[in-house]
Amino acid sequence: MNRLFLLLAWMLLAGSAVSVAQDNNLQDYFRQIDEAISHSSEYVAKHEIKIGLQRQALQRETTPSGKYTCNFELYELYKPFMSDSAIYFLRQCIALADQMHDPSASVRCRSLLAIRSANIGMYDEAFYILDSINTAGADTLALGTYYEAYNNVYSELSYYTRFDNMRQIYLDKAHHYEQLMMQHLSPTSEACFLRRELNAQTQGRINESMKINDEWLATVEPGSHPYALVALYRYIEFKLQGDSVQMMHWLVESVLTDIRNATMDQGSMWELANELMLRGDIERASHYISFTSDCANRYGSRQRNWQIAPLLTAIAKNYKAKSERTTMQLRITIAFISVLALLLLGALLFLHRRHKQLTAARNELHSTNSQLESLNKVLKKANDQLSEKNTQFSALNSQLAESNRVKEEYIGRFMSLCSQYIDKLDAYRKMVNKKMKNKELDELFQISKSTELKETELEELYENFDSVFLHLFPHFVEDFNALLQPEAQVRPKEENRLTTEIRIFALIRLGIEDSSKIAEFLHYSVNTIYNYRARIKNGAIASREQFEQNVKKLGQIQ
Repeated sequence: MNRLFLLLAWMLLAGSAVSVAQDNNLQDYFRQIDEAISHSSEYVAKHEIKIGLQRQALQRETTPSGKYTCNFELYELYKPFMSDSAIYFLRQCIALADQMHDPSASVRCRSLLAIRSANIGMYDEAFYILDSINTAGADTLALGTYYEAYNNVYSELSYYTRFDNMRQIYLDKAHHYEQLMMQHLSPTSEACFLRRELNAQTQGRINESMKINDEWLATVEPGSHPYALVALYRYIEFKLQGDSVQMMHWLVESVLTDIRNATMDQGSMWELANELMLRGDIERASHYISFTSDCANRYGSRQRNWQIAPLLTAIAKNYKAKSERTTMQLRITIAFISVLALLLLGALLFLHRRHKQLTAARNELHSTNSQLESLNKVLKKANDQLSEKNTQFSALNSQLAESNRVKEEYIGRFMSLCSQYIDKLDAYRKMVNKKMKNKELDELFQISKSTELKETELEELYENFDSVFLHLFPHFVEDFNALLQPEAQVRPKEENRLTTEIRIFALIRLGIEDSSKIAEFLHYSVNTIYNYRARIKNGAIASREQFEQNVKKLGQIQ
């Protein structure tokens, strides 16, 4: 029992998945068709260009045979496009064939003219043309076309007649001429393939008819006008087999090929509109049959209009039935909405009463909230002031901590240097005393003249300053250069040492901004210090005036 339940569930899920996939395929087909219809004017224009080029070729021809060839090409171009023009150029071919005394061309063109006449519903004219043909001297192809024309006219009459006895007469005559046509035309001709496939379908030999369609399909070029005809009959094959997926695929192939070839005599679009109407898609069926009707009017076929008219009537009836159903649904909806409106009115009255009660409570609450809001504003203002003071105190504490740290570092280093200088002075005193005792006055004089001691001590002073400063501000050099343009940046030559320019701004970072004090410490003139400061500030990325203020903010004491 459980297995049976699982099997049924699986079958339902599989069926649902197939249904969704088929629906997606149909929507994709409709999208392609709608897109092709939207570009139909472009396809028509492209076909008219071909016709225009062929007309120009006709004007250049001077010989009857050349004119005949060009006129026949124009007939082929107009055959699916515009019936009147196709007939006109066939008549031109007939006149040229008579002029050239070519009986085969004359018989063939007159037979084709009869087929054209029958296809647009002019059966009397078709018989008149066929009765006037003299087949003497005609070749096999011409005779085959002649018999094809008779078969075509009688087949059309058997399809459209309303009298059963006449239908059988027409079918018998059509069959007679079909046999003659098959004897004269090539088995791979379009007419022979079509009759063979139709006969197999009519007699229920579906496998054989599909095989014939496969052979026919192999002889046509995909995307061509003959391909559309083969695809249409392939749709019929799959429809007879009940294969809805392949059936719709080949019907859409035929429809798309007709539109893209600017075919105005469209049978496949009529079939598609009929299929859609049977499936209940009235709106899309109406859109497609309207397009087909416009094409048929342009083509000039009474027969196609007769074929379209019943479908248009059926669509109109379905629209009317759908409209009546919609009207009934609308009335029911209005009645339902009216009941809902009465219920809503009662609810509104109840809510209005509750609203009055809530309004009184809300006003009282609003008054209390206003008082609380005023108190909150006072408290917020006090909190903001307190926060501002705390921020100021925090900044001052940070500055004091930094100043204390700087002072501690430099005072400690200063005391150490002072002790070292006292020892150096004592050693220098002992050296001077010794040399005076030893009467080495000239050597002592030379030592006193030299500035080496001063330079050595200054270098040691700067080294100590650099060491302490970089200990306090380890990233000062990188941060300082980040304020300068790439070409103005200053890089020390030695690690843990500062250049004169950086040393000047290091003193500014410590709060020594006076150029005279900086000059005194570095043993430079005031003008030199000023020039150094000006040159560095000229290379600043940001404002020149704000550069030194930005330097004062660099780094945090580690």
